[in-house]
Amino acid sequence: MKKDIRIAVLGLGWMGQAHSRSALRIPSLFPNRGFQPILQVCADVDPVRQKSAVEDYGFARATGDWMEAATAPDVDAVWVTAPNMLHLPMIEAATKAGKAVFSEKPIGGKPEQTVQAYKLAKAAGVPTGVGYNYVWAPLVLHAKNLIASGALGEITHYRGRFLSMYGSDELGLLTWRFKLADAGYGVSSDILSHSVSMAQFLVGSISEVVGMQNTTIKERPLPTGNAGHYSRGKASDPKGIVENEDFASMLCTFENGATGTFEVSRTVVGPESQNAFEIYGTKGSLMWNLEKINELQYYELGSSLNTGYTTIYGGDRFPFHGAFVPGQANAIGFEDLVAIEDYSFMQSIAEGTRFGQSFKEAVDVVSVQQALINSWSSRTWEKVKDLSL
Repeated sequence: MKKDIRIAVLGLGWMGQAHSRSALRIPSLFPNRGFQPILQVCADVDPVRQKSAVEDYGFARATGDWMEAATAPDVDAVWVTAPNMLHLPMIEAATKAGKAVFSEKPIGGKPEQTVQAYKLAKAAGVPTGVGYNYVWAPLVLHAKNLIASGALGEITHYRGRFLSMYGSDELGLLTWRFKLADAGYGVSSDILSHSVSMAQFLVGSISEVVGMQNTTIKERPLPTGNAGHYSRGKASDPKGIVENEDFASMLCTFENGATGTFEVSRTVVGPESQNAFEIYGTKGSLMWNLEKINELQYYELGSSLNTGYTTIYGGDRFPFHGAFVPGQANAIGFEDLVAIEDYSFMQSIAEGTRFGQSFKEAVDVVSVQQALINSWSSRTWEKVKDLSL
């Protein structure tokens, strides 16, 4: 008997749509699951999206009132996919109503908001999940298994980066993502969170950091109407000040003694979505890049004349991959990772087990972020303090 999980999605933008499609796909992708996802209610302020939620995605109903959806008695789990400034109030309402909550990162835009969300959920005793979806890539899971098996030996260095062009156009509009009150911090919240979550998932906890930040595009055209992040203004348009960082870099040490370097930017020109890691050990190394999601580079120390990196292609011999396509080197994509994380979250609810990327993992990430922010002011190394305590 499968457990019904009645879902509310708060915000039908890109990620709200992706999670809604996951709910529709999961029954055919994972027939042996222990739950049945039901799209119960979608909340969005846009009447066009409300109509789409019912007609295109199959929600039972739609509303413009997120509070109504988050606390509805016929809802079991809430997906928070609205802009950052709404994360905390939505989570507070849902947890107090006893709902399981999955929130897109960064859970608010500042570390203290993530911590508050964690404490609210802990007090309510509800299951939680956060959208660090890249850790669910089958080849990333294989990389974790390789590391755990000792194939790389002792890990000595980690290099993480997330270089993206989404803010590289100086005529890109000054949307909420560039405002401190609405988005919180910039790339340290938006994409460094992915890099840090990946590193701590694969290698372990980060203990000490030092870093720097910069805003490379100081002002942007003001938006009008319903213009979004990828809309452009004109050089003659009125402009406003960008209030958070475009670039951040970080040196770190891990608790296991390994060292690390991180670099993230939203304004570089060239890399489209280069979310990547390199992991070096005493017996080998690994490299992975989201832009080539179905390839893992593996170097195994040996005496062969043919020494060098081997390309491991994704395939159904790796975790979850076979749910989407059979065989080897048949590709999966971004929304497949969303389906994997949604399946895993709901399966944990059905089984009464802890989800591996919960609000506690989010606090672990922002604990590193807070130490980094402190180093921007102190201009020296800062210890990572567990903000959940």
